Amino acid sequence: MELHFKDREKLELPGEGGRLLLHSCCAPCSGEVMEAIAASGIDFAIYFYNPNIHPRQEYELRKNENIRFAEKHGIPFVDADYDLENWFARIKGLEWEPERGARCTACFDMRFERTALYAHEHGFPVITSCLGISRWKNLAQINACGVRAAGRYPGMLYWEFNWRKQGGSQRMLDISKEERFYQQEYCGCVYSLRDTNQWRAANQRPKIKIGEKYYEPSGQGEKDS
Repeated sequence: MELHFKDREKLELPGEGGRLLLHSCCAPCSGEVMEAIAASGIDFAIYFYNPNIHPRQEYELRKNENIRFAEKHGIPFVDADYDLENWFARIKGLEWEPERGARCTACFDMRFERTALYAHEHGFPVITSCLGISRWKNLAQINACGVRAAGRYPGMLYWEFNWRKQGGSQRMLDISKEERFYQQEYCGCVYSLRDTNQWRAANQRPKIKIGEKYYEPSGQGEKDS
């Protein structure tokens, strides 16, 4: 699969431009964002910092899919620490917050703060994230966390671009199917896994089986691999 550059909107970084550091949570969410950025000729790198993802098997699956796609298209990939203990310390007391609530804000803050620190130390004046392309996420919440993290460093900006627009959400799915990306079935953290499985049990659905479900090419449906 080649990145689709033809007839795409040319994007421009905010401020004075320069290099962009893209925080990525997974391959399905980042595929379209990476394609859009690359099509605009923007110099960028992927920053993978997601200590929220649980368990470790799920974390490695999501990270390795992202690495595979980045390497395929020659995009630099920064593999950050999996400091799970620090994440649990940051989230302590928020274990029963609902999705999109205070727990998610604390989680985004932690991940974006580390992204902004790396950007500051390595010459990236602009940061952004692919998290907002998911319809399950609150875009305003994500942008607020990103702006707050970038504001810790003089001259740094968080790019508040809506990656869902102009067919972005559909292109995200198309790339996922073309690449047969691993299809995660919950946000990522242990509390999201807990709540999703509780919902499944209440609706007579089986629990999530980590590492089994992958996107299938269009027209073939989806099935466990």
